[in-house]
Amino acid sequence: MAEEKRFVEEITPMDVDFARWYTDIVKKADLIEYSSVRGCCVVRPYAYALWENIQKTLDSMFKATGHENVYMPMFIPESLLQKEKDHVEGFAPEVAWVTMGGSEKLTERLCVRPTSETLFCDHYKNIIHSHRDLPKLYNQWCSVVRWEKTTRPFLRTMEFLWQEGHTAHATAEDAQAETERMLNVYADFCEKYLAIPVVKGRKTDKEKFAGAVATYTIESLMHDGKALQSGTSHNFGSGFAEAFGIQYTDKDNKLQYVHQTSWGMSTRIIGAIIMVHGDDSGLVLPPRIAPTQLMIIPIAMHKEGVVEKAEELKARLGEKFRVGLDLSDKNPGWKFSEYEMKGIPLRLEIGPKDIEKNSCVLVRRDTREKIFVSLDELEAKVAEVLEDIQNSLYNKALEHRESSTFTAETYEEFCDIIENKPGFVKAMWCGDEECENKIKEDTGATSRCMPFEQEVIGDNKCVCCGKEAKAMVYWGRAY
Repeated sequence: MAEEKRFVEEITPMDVDFARWYTDIVKKADLIEYSSVRGCCVVRPYAYALWENIQKTLDSMFKATGHENVYMPMFIPESLLQKEKDHVEGFAPEVAWVTMGGSEKLTERLCVRPTSETLFCDHYKNIIHSHRDLPKLYNQWCSVVRWEKTTRPFLRTMEFLWQEGHTAHATAEDAQAETERMLNVYADFCEKYLAIPVVKGRKTDKEKFAGAVATYTIESLMHDGKALQSGTSHNFGSGFAEAFGIQYTDKDNKLQYVHQTSWGMSTRIIGAIIMVHGDDSGLVLPPRIAPTQLMIIPIAMHKEGVVEKAEELKARLGEKFRVGLDLSDKNPGWKFSEYEMKGIPLRLEIGPKDIEKNSCVLVRRDTREKIFVSLDELEAKVAEVLEDIQNSLYNKALEHRESSTFTAETYEEFCDIIENKPGFVKAMWCGDEECENKIKEDTGATSRCMPFEQEVIGDNKCVCCGKEAKAMVYWGRAY
């Protein structure tokens, strides 16, 4: 027990220093190791296994909606990047440039991709000619580079893993439908697999993606009351198509510009999982996405038949679940702490006395409840408990979001809430960017989104200037 206690105490309590708590977890749960390159991290096997599960699930959802995977080059010629003015201006501060090839200076600088809109456009103009070529529903899994001033593991790094979907459509209506459809895919994924409730809505023009007509987002709330943009979907209209000359002949044999979308989710979502579900003992992983759903820990391994029974259970349960078995010589208390740190949803303890009774003990990571189970009913009980953990994590996160969502009618009330009650603030907005800027300057809060489910608060006046409001907005400090 002493070893277990020391192990757990290595984590800074989240209520003492949330930022330090987060850093402790990503290090001590073997998710991240800092590299010798500023702002870049080594994604360790456990974190990468989590990313693989995210990738596998999302990829199946993309393919179910008709998307195909492709891969674009990681370098973008400067002349290509310059073709869409708003886009290049939006990304210019974050671009990393290649200027040398071996010992020779390049005649044209190459951008290390911060995103791939221009590459897809350059490709689309060569392969789209007729309405029969549409729609093009592509996605790629890759890494991108953005030259960030300040970094934090998963949340903001110089290089990170993600997927980026890029589609081309015949009409504006088709592009808008695709933009909303993929946002809903992200929302379903977050809620059903990650147990993270989200708010869906549209970004203000100030916060939209560079070069987009409209940007849509799913926003989630972390344990400390800060918001995290967890996935975005962008409608580009025909702006990129006009800049790159992507045209097709319609059914009347007339030339038309395509309408495009893009959408993405990155390893930043791992940071969301940590900050939504984690506690002072480490990670708490939703079963549907956890690399290991159940860890078997034999008790008194030196006793005859214990190891053999544990191996038998692993083989049995491994047919239906992602199962681990720890046969190391660490003491059981240490193992309990280690797998709590790693957030494994369920552990199974079995020793000589359990074997005599034809039973075992299941222990939930989220509540630490011990459940005594007959080995004859084990598969059914494990499935039942894992499903209950998944649902309980979602409900707990939803309850936290609802209890941390406030409304403000006056600016004084708004500023007081932002300063003293971490969370989302719902307030009316006139649509003027000056008010948006003032709110950020005064409080550090930004507009998170204009939710699809609109409501009128108070007398429908802008919380900042008092003018007639155009939308209700979710505001908050954010990562």
